[in-house]
Amino acid sequence: MFRLHPEVADAVAAGRPVVALESTILAHGLPRGDNRRIADEIEQRVRDGGAVPATIALLDGVVRIGLDGDQLDLLCSSDDIVKLSVRDLGPAIALGVNGATTVASTSALANAAGIGVFATGGLGGVHRGAGQTFDVSADLGVIARTPVLVVCAGVKSILDVPGTLEYLETLSVPVIGYRTDNFPGFYLSDSGQAVPWRVETPEQAAAVVRARRELGTDTAGVVLANPLPVDQQLDPELHDRTLAAGLQLLHDEGVSGKDVTPRLLEHFHSATHGESLRVNVDLVLSNALLAGQVAAALAAA
Repeated sequence: MFRLHPEVADAVAAGRPVVALESTILAHGLPRGDNRRIADEIEQRVRDGGAVPATIALLDGVVRIGLDGDQLDLLCSSDDIVKLSVRDLGPAIALGVNGATTVASTSALANAAGIGVFATGGLGGVHRGAGQTFDVSADLGVIARTPVLVVCAGVKSILDVPGTLEYLETLSVPVIGYRTDNFPGFYLSDSGQAVPWRVETPEQAAAVVRARRELGTDTAGVVLANPLPVDQQLDPELHDRTLAAGLQLLHDEGVSGKDVTPRLLEHFHSATHGESLRVNVDLVLSNALLAGQVAAALAAA
């Protein structure tokens, strides 16, 4: 039920750098046609950073750590790809389904495969109104018990960003800004919240991971927050207008629970005429490159 692509298996066995990549963004987060091309671009950015890419998915009930071209074709074109968090893996394997992994399940499976660096777009987090709904992404709990460094662009600004940072602190997950003192808000370079630590180079980020290993405090993961340059972010005024309209839309349509994020992202894509999608792709590519550089620095130590 667990198979590594030969290139990934060889790299892991030899201690060469490998970066895990999620598959939900390909199956559910990007338009058909574009997703297959972008899948190759993401993997190439990891290689540009000096590491081997390992896109993770479940195909015919088998966990695949690293996909070949035909498997990426299937993932990006099939209509029966189920979105899988950690709790879904057992049933999905038992029933032999095809599934795409979230941040939570990718982190868990990467760690099981011996891969310590993971690149994604943005984390899930604490949802607005979670005090009443208890709606908190499984990503946070899994990162808290999985020693994987996650390179991301913060959390989506549609979430409760201060609440998410507070919860990560409660879970003892270190949050580190890459060349920034501010926590990014996915579409925005600055969410308005500060980060407690900052690094300037991939080597410094790798040193953080090594120090935690040597201290024995690496029972939790590390969040490395990598903002887009300001000139690549979504226009803040457009963002704020779109978010306000989107929140009203959720209220009017009675959307709740797991349907909130996809509905809001769909609204952002429509209301910004695709500009939010451009930002999404840019930040994923940036994170993939940085993750490759950090993995290479870790392997070189």
